[in-house]
Amino acid sequence: MNKTLLACVLIALAGCAKQDAAPSPGAATTPATDNATAEPAPPQVDVPAGSYTLDKYHATLVLRVDHLGFSKYVARFQTFDAQLQFDPGNYAAASVTVTVDPKSLAAENPPEGFLNELIGKDWLDTAQFPTLTFRSTTVTPTGARTMKIDGDLTLHGVTKPISLDATFNGGYAGHPMDPHARIGFSAHGSFKRSDFGISYGLPPPGTTMGVSDNVDVAIEAEFSGPPFKPTTEASGG
Repeated sequence: MNKTLLACVLIALAGCAKQDAAPSPGAATTPATDNATAEPAPPQVDVPAGSYTLDKYHATLVLRVDHLGFSKYVARFQTFDAQLQFDPGNYAAASVTVTVDPKSLAAENPPEGFLNELIGKDWLDTAQFPTLTFRSTTVTPTGARTMKIDGDLTLHGVTKPISLDATFNGGYAGHPMDPHARIGFSAHGSFKRSDFGISYGLPPPGTTMGVSDNVDVAIEAEFSGPPFKPTTEASGG
């Protein structure tokens, strides 16, 4: 094959490739990002409906407040409990009650006497108000595994409504080494401490020189539920 003939063949092949790559007139085009934006629905979780109790070994209740506008100061309650009614097929039927011992407040590397100050009269005043509670009033599904939990928070002797955004992280019905169902949740929300009569140390208007009114709450919790029931049972005969 001479050079002229080879050149003609190459040009023809290039033209065919270009024609194959070009969309036909009127053909619909699909953006490359379509597959990336469509997320599959989460699978159904096979856990039983019923009463669930907090697994205290796998639960945290963390608070964050702004300090002088320079950082978020983090503290946590170490002693709390929760009772949950949950149906994975009907989030709206769920309800939860939480009780917290405010004297269990802890923080990283607190100055000497600081925690006693926080549970004292100017702040939580635990001598007069020894229990903190949250009781849900309504649960509204917001997604395949998300929900909004509205409820009443009783803090410092005052009861006010607050909302939490929660995610059902999944669970299992149990297995021979874990004789009960197990489920897990993440939740977060916020409230203003001044609404509950705790106004000590608030920044003067227009400044951040103090401890913020807004308190962020983050919860990670696992719950233990009804006893495990094997899916296959020996039939009599």
